[in-house]
Amino acid sequence: MKVSILIKTIVFYVAITCVFLGSCTKGKTNYEAERGEVVEEDVEFKEVTNFVSAGYTISIEALNGVLYRGYNDIRVRIKNTQMNTPLEVSSITFLPIQTAVSGEKRSCPNQYNFSYKSDDKYFSGYTVFTSESGAEGSWEINVNFTVGSQNFSVIQEVLVRQQTNKNLNMTIFRGKDDEQYVIALVSPKKPSVAENKLVAGIYKLNKPLDSSSKSIADQLQFSYSQVDRYTLKLDPRMPEPSMGNHSSPNNKDLIQEADGLYHGIVNYTMTGNWTLNFILLNPDGKVIRGTEVPKDFTPGVEGRKSELYLDILF
Repeated sequence: MKVSILIKTIVFYVAITCVFLGSCTKGKTNYEAERGEVVEEDVEFKEVTNFVSAGYTISIEALNGVLYRGYNDIRVRIKNTQMNTPLEVSSITFLPIQTAVSGEKRSCPNQYNFSYKSDDKYFSGYTVFTSESGAEGSWEINVNFTVGSQNFSVIQEVLVRQQTNKNLNMTIFRGKDDEQYVIALVSPKKPSVAENKLVAGIYKLNKPLDSSSKSIADQLQFSYSQVDRYTLKLDPRMPEPSMGNHSSPNNKDLIQEADGLYHGIVNYTMTGNWTLNFILLNPDGKVIRGTEVPKDFTPGVEGRKSELYLDILF
């Protein structure tokens, strides 16, 4: 009798395992179709646009020559148009400005003063575009630079596209402190089934400057600031019913490092749909946004997500 019960139990669990593995295989195939285009490695900077002003050519570069909603590394080169040679530029400021359909102007998280890379003679910084060009408005770049004792200012409209790589998702939310925040994923652009270094930028919307005497550019350059000494707690899960809400070992919460960005570890144990569940803590350890999610393995039941999360697909 006991042997019979034991055999039935083994058969039941083997059947469940087969169903689960079958779901995984089917799901993986569907993920490949859903991904569509192959995620590029994004290792080469290419020109997004260039414009000429006062005899100078200003070139804006980004990875693969495209600006996306979310985090973008950006380079600016300035040359003498006639000689086609790099200029001795002492400083560059870079300010993205969005004009909404209503006419309202706003900016986004951005490095205002770009850093000079003397070896390759370009200026480097980043911008986190909070929306793509289109229904919400258009984007333009205001570049100011200094040559000798002369200051120059140029404005150029740019196209910001929707980010198709879900590994670089971003979210905008209001915290329990009634402040608006932005979390933008920086890497990995192309994860692997392994422990991946997870990097994100975290920013807070500043209160508007109470000064009508300042120009729009002067006001908008302080739109957002990078938050310091926060912690972004991480709980990655595969929430689809076929995946049973399972997580993975060896993940590490994101903490700020010297570059100002937040670094952690996410361990992807298989390809597919993942959710990065977050809890954002301020320097005092108080919860700004996010909730813990159930840790039970629940085959056939969709896993619950934190109130602060980003969906991933690779």
